[in-house]
Amino acid sequence: MAVNQVIGTGRRKTSVARVYLRPGTGAITINGRDAADYFETKTHLYVVKQPLAATDSETKFDILVSVAGGGKSGQAGAVRHGIARALVKEDETNLRSLRASGFLTRDPRMVERKKYGQPGARKKFQFSKR
Repeated sequence: MAVNQVIGTGRRKTSVARVYLRPGTGAITINGRDAADYFETKTHLYVVKQPLAATDSETKFDILVSVAGGGKSGQAGAVRHGIARALVKEDETNLRSLRASGFLTRDPRMVERKKYGQPGARKKFQFSKR
């Protein structure tokens, strides 16, 4: 393990991201690939970089991410949560700006489970009186 490494864990839906923050030039590597290659859409890439923009840290750290579970949208949110937590561990002064932006709050929304005897989580079979 590197000497000046900070670790943050992020979660969103069913995705879990382990984020390793190291002093560097601003390279973001996700599951061994560049962030732009891993997240094809610009929206997901923007979500990942939000905590760095809020703390003016885009070029201060190299970020290594291991993310698993869920889809790309959930993974992007998990990476954002993990980066925000790692930035707070690295420097406590980041706490106020990241908290105000809502990056430290874990989004609790999950897919509701399907119930037995029903076609879906909320949908019911049509009621017939006769």
